[in-house]
Amino acid sequence: MTEQPNTFEDPSLLIVDMQNDFVRQDAPLQVPDALATVPAHQALITAFRAQDLPVIYTKFLATQTRSLLWNWSPECEPPTKCCWQGYRRHYPDARATLDCTEIIDELRPEAGDLIVEKYGYGAFHGTALNDSLRNLGVGSLVITGTVTQICVEETAREAFHHRFPTIMVSDAVSSFDAELHAAALRNFAMKFGWVQSSDEVLAAFG
Repeated sequence: MTEQPNTFEDPSLLIVDMQNDFVRQDAPLQVPDALATVPAHQALITAFRAQDLPVIYTKFLATQTRSLLWNWSPECEPPTKCCWQGYRRHYPDARATLDCTEIIDELRPEAGDLIVEKYGYGAFHGTALNDSLRNLGVGSLVITGTVTQICVEETAREAFHHRFPTIMVSDAVSSFDAELHAAALRNFAMKFGWVQSSDEVLAAFG
C-alpha cells in the first residue's frame, strides 16, 4: 500500500448508501456483509464527531420511471420498487416498516449532517457534493459504505478526479462478492488512493 501522504488534512467521513434497502434483512438488494461493518462505522463516526469534522451520507435513489440502471438492477422496477423514495417496506431484523431509502437507524444522521441524494453510482455525478465539500473546507475524504465495487468505488474514483486525497476503509465497506470486493480495494490502492482499516484511520486521531 502506498504510504499515506502528509497532506491528508481537513478530512470528512463520507458514508455511501448505508440504507435500509441495501443493509436490512430481506432487503431487495441486501448486502449480507453490510451489517458487520456497523461497529467500524460507529467508531469512525464517533471519532469524526469528537473532532468536529464533517460526517456526510449519500443515499441512492432509484428513478421511478424506467432508466438504463434498471437493466442491471431490475429490483428497482415495480412491484419491488427498490430504493424508491417514500416507499415503505417491512424488514424482519428491524421489526418495523421503514422508508426503504433511509439510512439505517444504527448510523442515523444527526441534524445538520449533509445528506447527498444521487440517482446513479457515484456521489459526485449530477450532485452538488464537490461544491459542498469545498464550502465546508474539506481537504480529504475517508470513504465507507456499500457496495464496495459499485457505488463506493465509483465515488472514491470521482474523489480522485476532484483532487481529494482519499482513504477507503477496508473493514467499513462491504460487497455481495468477495472477489470483486478484494479486487476493488486492490485496484483503488494501486492508482487512486489509500486503503486502510478503521483501526489505522482511528490511530491518526491520537
